[in-house]
Amino acid sequence: MGVSAAPASTPESSGRPTAARRGPTGSSADGRALLELQAVTKSYATGKVALRDVDLVVPEGDFVFLVGPSGAGKSTVIRLLIREELATKGKVLLDGRDLARLKRREVPRIRRKIGIVFQDFKLLQTKTVRDNVAFALEVTGTPRRQIAPAVDRVLRVVGLAGQADQLPPELSGGEQQRTAIARALVHDPRLFIADEPTGNLDPSISWEIIQLLLSINEMGVTVLMATHNAEVVTALRKRVVALEDGRIVRDETGAAYHREG
Repeated sequence: MGVSAAPASTPESSGRPTAARRGPTGSSADGRALLELQAVTKSYATGKVALRDVDLVVPEGDFVFLVGPSGAGKSTVIRLLIREELATKGKVLLDGRDLARLKRREVPRIRRKIGIVFQDFKLLQTKTVRDNVAFALEVTGTPRRQIAPAVDRVLRVVGLAGQADQLPPELSGGEQQRTAIARALVHDPRLFIADEPTGNLDPSISWEIIQLLLSINEMGVTVLMATHNAEVVTALRKRVVALEDGRIVRDETGAAYHREG
């Protein structure tokens, strides 16, 4: 999957290709799993159990909302997916690879399949928008001649071509989050994780960021978004995976934030 050079907008107006394998529910029509958690338990030396026997399959091209109260286990799932932590029991598979069995030198390569953004942006304050995005390629050893075209392309995707030379303090909150999204997207990830990406944004700006994530999903990228934003989840009617006390208590397609009926 390559990132299109079209400006940020709806997929229909941008002319970007949509995911060819998507089924009627938003799942991969061929059923190929990009992400799997198999009977995953995560416990800590303190005795806290963050996840309890969690099973989850995310097909390629899916858009999944991960919801639940604070402390339910959402952040733990994300840390396991980026191999910041390892499961105590069970398996975490990304693109068929068991993350616990990776050799140390293989970890950076598997992480390049994942893009991740947070609510607090995590931008380098003394680097321009262009340089923040380029940094994600520089640290992975991308040849210099490839960096500038890739950065320009992704800045057009997120609608920031005109702000490329500005510093983060000169940007609005929404523009900072778009910069973070561009940085996460520039290496063409297969899985895009958004951890409370609208948590620090006004409602109108939040919807702009959500529309951008939907466009990224329509390009064929699998999106997993952890959120407390009930309005967004209920309005979009995507797949909803709800966690409580470390367990999946609901996994529904076309669902609202809260259980209905």
